[in-house]
Amino acid sequence: MTVRSKKLAMLDSIIRDIPDFPKPGIVFKDITTLISNPLAFKTAIDLFVEQLDDQDIDFIACPEARGFVWAAPLAYQLGAGVTLVRKPGKLPSATLQHTFDLEYGSDTLAIHADAFAEKDNPNVLIVDDVLATGGTAKATADLVAAAGGQVSGVAVLIELDFLDGRSQLSGLPITALLHY
Repeated sequence: MTVRSKKLAMLDSIIRDIPDFPKPGIVFKDITTLISNPLAFKTAIDLFVEQLDDQDIDFIACPEARGFVWAAPLAYQLGAGVTLVRKPGKLPSATLQHTFDLEYGSDTLAIHADAFAEKDNPNVLIVDDVLATGGTAKATADLVAAAGGQVSGVAVLIELDFLDGRSQLSGLPITALLHY
């Protein structure tokens, strides 16, 4: 077993499954146990940085709310800015909005219309906790493009392979630490 696979196994062992949340039949991958463990959280950030450090990333776009957890430390390590993608009414300036379907409902996200005004065609990495059906990542990618950014890829802690979220992302490079 490689050092990397041992680290991934450690992360996997810390994430807990919550059956029937948020509705019957769904097994929710609860990352709060991982982010509350200093060694596990640092390990996850370090593994992301190892995979992303050679990319030209100007901004990290992160959907509310668990994407925020990963974006700030990654942006710091990668020398990038952070662009928040939030629920409607949460950003103080003019926004662009996008409504999309989730695996258990629908949602709307917003981004500042001028999120990337400081740089022409910036490279933007989307970072979130989980890639499931791809709805949140696709909505975020659409918002990034509408605001003038170029989506360079998607990075997630967990990819739920059986939901095929990749198919929604038009061949974008996807970095996922754990697969279920």
